[in-house]
Amino acid sequence: MQLDEYRPNVAAVILGDKYPEICKFFIAKRNDIKNAKNIWQFPQGGIDNGESPVDALYRELKEEIGTDNVEILAEYPKWLSYNFPKGSIRTKMYPFKGQKQKYFLVKLKDENNINLQTPCPEFIKYKFVDYDSIFLNIVYFKRPIYRQVLTYFKKEGYI
Repeated sequence: MQLDEYRPNVAAVILGDKYPEICKFFIAKRNDIKNAKNIWQFPQGGIDNGESPVDALYRELKEEIGTDNVEILAEYPKWLSYNFPKGSIRTKMYPFKGQKQKYFLVKLKDENNINLQTPCPEFIKYKFVDYDSIFLNIVYFKRPIYRQVLTYFKKEGYI
């Protein structure tokens, strides 16, 4: 696997502002895939040239959910990669065949600051769900990585 075939990316596993008393996870429904179920995901986005993963995390959160008012609780220790499924996603992301991602576990400081009506909206709605509900809502090709990341954060005692 050549890493240059994979788009560098960050992803945020977001816990609500009631954490640790209430452990609910933020997921959002994409606005670019119509008439499909289970197209929810964690916020994520590309890392710009010269940008650190942490800087990209804050920028992407601001761009996608309208707030970067979070506390970083943990970072997954490795980069994880996945291939795009065949079809429109792969075409849109050409020349990359997938993404390599750095995952962060963050806590929102104030859920009221979420605003999906950003200059370039990526999501049409969001919700907070419990651990088991994540996998019922997430697009199929992201489930293995989500499970790996969440299992790690659970094992480490964060969730």
